[in-house]
Amino acid sequence: MTRKKVKLAYINNDSARKATFNKRKKGLMKKVSELSTLCDVDACAIVYSPYDTQPEIFPSPSGAQRVLAKFKKMPAMEQNKKMVNQDSFLRQRIAKADEQLRKQRKENREKEMTRVMFQGLTGQGGGLQGLSLVDLKDVGWLIDRNLREIDRRIEILKRETQKQVKVESKANNNNSIEADEHINNAETIDVERSSDAAAAAFDMNNMETMHKQPWFMDLMNPVQDQQIGFGGDEIMMNILPFGDHNHNSLGSYPFFP
Repeated sequence: MTRKKVKLAYINNDSARKATFNKRKKGLMKKVSELSTLCDVDACAIVYSPYDTQPEIFPSPSGAQRVLAKFKKMPAMEQNKKMVNQDSFLRQRIAKADEQLRKQRKENREKEMTRVMFQGLTGQGGGLQGLSLVDLKDVGWLIDRNLREIDRRIEILKRETQKQVKVESKANNNNSIEADEHINNAETIDVERSSDAAAAAFDMNNMETMHKQPWFMDLMNPVQDQQIGFGGDEIMMNILPFGDHNHNSLGSYPFFP
């Protein structure tokens, strides 16, 4: 549960003021110790109060003197760079409050003129009748700003649309290229299949032509047995049907047509 915001004002009650002092002082010393340990920086704290006779010093009197001596060695401009007194502190707070007030007035004025602008567009509340010159100028400035914002938004939408169209066109081109590649591959496969079919048909035609040749028919017939006599002896020999059928000699009848 978050702690509620405390109003920064002097505490009139003595006991409550003392309790707050002790609590905040303990927290301040803890924070300084954590800052020095976590960030490895030289830091010290000296707190005087009407409730203690001696000031409370962190980390120690000698440690505080070392840090103060280091600070005093710095140039005067560096020493006073972020140092403020009560008067300068109040001036800074007043300037900050004035800036916040100016921003709030501007925001309220813009909201008021926006309402007047919409009333003029819808014809409610008398439109722009009865407005002063300052109000008309503010309404005109507000209308111009809204028109510029509309134009800027239109340009952004146009760029986004063009970018989306380019992406879709690129995707379509890639898909078309892939489809063409598939078609080319399919055509190549068809051509290869047609070539294989033509080669097979050519082989079948050659085989049929070969079957019609006499020499092939003779080759497929069983081996003929013939008797030839040499010196009165009859010898059984296997005559292969390669040569001339009249002389039974090789080489006179070609094997291939």
